[in-house]
Amino acid sequence: MTNPDLHIELRDEVAIVRLTRGTKRNALSDGLILALRDTFEKLPSTVRAAVIDGEGPHFCAGLDLSELKERDAGQGLQHSRMWHAALDLIQHGPVPVVAALHGAVVGGGLELASACHIRVADRSTFYALPEGSRGIFVGGGGSVRIPKLIGVARMTDMMMTGRVYNAEDGERANFAQYLVDEGTAFDKAVELAKRIATNAPLTNYALMHALPRIAEQSADHGFFTEALMAGIAQAAPEAKERVRDFLEGRGAKVSKT
Repeated sequence: MTNPDLHIELRDEVAIVRLTRGTKRNALSDGLILALRDTFEKLPSTVRAAVIDGEGPHFCAGLDLSELKERDAGQGLQHSRMWHAALDLIQHGPVPVVAALHGAVVGGGLELASACHIRVADRSTFYALPEGSRGIFVGGGGSVRIPKLIGVARMTDMMMTGRVYNAEDGERANFAQYLVDEGTAFDKAVELAKRIATNAPLTNYALMHALPRIAEQSADHGFFTEALMAGIAQAAPEAKERVRDFLEGRGAKVSKT
């Protein structure tokens, strides 16, 4: 499925996925959500990491409200589940995803960002969840993902009061793992994605799929799942080769940067 509001570019092993509704602050229409779903479902096997970016001054200002007004309750339920399926393919899809945040990261845009594994924000970024003032509720997985980043109390405050976080306060609240100068989020996101693409694929898979589930398990179950994943990862031929390279002096040592 192609969509004029989504542009895909392959840079070696990194896929650049760019929202191109800049004149609408990259608001997420149904067609754009389905295009994101199809993109991550059908990434070429050569891709090892991805970056999601937004055209123009804003990453994504949220749901396209012009489509919301015509839905009844049943349609709203199905619409929410469509978002869940699409964003799950980002969070639990084939490759790690880095979000390059700038300008508005609002409503559904924050839900999209929270489905990514790493978020890089520049100093123009601001975060908001205006659903409360509009009489609606998050429907793209935000009630599950966002509290895991910032906590239930902060999300409740944002939705009840309309509080907006700027880039600096947002980093402290854990919306983003990196804060960079204005206009440089995309370059930093690509740099990180290229680095991630050099990891052993099975290790990246474990970090995407096993680590979040371990965090939700009891300690006893988590330890057992960890042991299973550790055993599987270290048995991979690529892991054995990398450890051998390190032991024989060919692998880089950790150093202070």
